Amino acid sequence: MERTVQTADRKTALRAEAKRRRAEAAAAAPDAGAALSARILAGVPPAAGAAVSCYWPMGSEIDTRPLMTALQARGHAVGLPVMEGRGRPLRFRAWTPGTALEPGGFGTRIPGAGAAEVVPDYLLVPLLAFDRAGFRLGYGGGFYDRTLQALRAAGPRLAVGVAFAGQELPAVPREATDERLDWIVTEAEAIRVSPPDPSSGSSAAG
Repeated sequence: MERTVQTADRKTALRAEAKRRRAEAAAAAPDAGAALSARILAGVPPAAGAAVSCYWPMGSEIDTRPLMTALQARGHAVGLPVMEGRGRPLRFRAWTPGTALEPGGFGTRIPGAGAAEVVPDYLLVPLLAFDRAGFRLGYGGGFYDRTLQALRAAGPRLAVGVAFAGQELPAVPREATDERLDWIVTEAEAIRVSPPDPSSGSSAAG
């Protein structure tokens, strides 16, 4: 328990610095959203017919809107995340280029309650920082970790962290509840995360 508290405290201390670094990266790469879209479509595209979760960018998050439009044009169902309460996984509501959005809390924008639900096979995951082991620093609510855990329990899912290259850290503090990403894609490269070596005895909390 003490180790978990220490890790949570380290994450909290790191978030302000990570937000600053992300803002600097965003200012230095104004066309990063288009570059990210091209890199994902060329190198890590969703399988034909896969449902995809994206997010409506807020603040200095890398812009996924060019990718959302391209995916929808290719016939993928695209969903945006909806928070249904503290401690609960995210749900996803269908988005198309003509969808009206409304405030969803914490600065997010979401489709209205009448939009169809999307259950994603392929998730684009926002973050504050990442490392090459596939771990991310989020905002602290644990929403994506719970969501990935629930979806993966029901079947295979591909989780792709999306970020500016400048958001990379040597190592992100980890907790046992942190879900590992499968890929991390930036405007500069696509990083395939190697699976953990079972012989090493390491764990997500390691």
